[in-house]
Amino acid sequence: MPWLFFAIAAALLAVALTSTSMAIMVICMLVSLGLTVFAVMILIADRVGSASRSETLLIDPQELRRLRELAEARRNGAAAEAPATPAIVQPEPPQA
Repeated sequence: MPWLFFAIAAALLAVALTSTSMAIMVICMLVSLGLTVFAVMILIADRVGSASRSETLLIDPQELRRLRELAEARRNGAAAEAPATPAIVQPEPPQA
């Protein structure tokens, strides 16, 4: 869409440069400038919008606290269940 505004602005600039009337030239130049600024603002808004994070991905404080407690419980449970000596895994004989 902004490229359409750029094309219209270029056409208005061409009309302004070939016009013999001062009023038409001024109007075309102002509208061309306005469309160019508008198109640049649309491009900037699209760039910023695509780079920002979605607000739905944010975690509220209660959920974050619950996840921390769950991770802590897993860490404590894994440390308690870990054997003192590592188990030796016997390889399976190849199947013929």
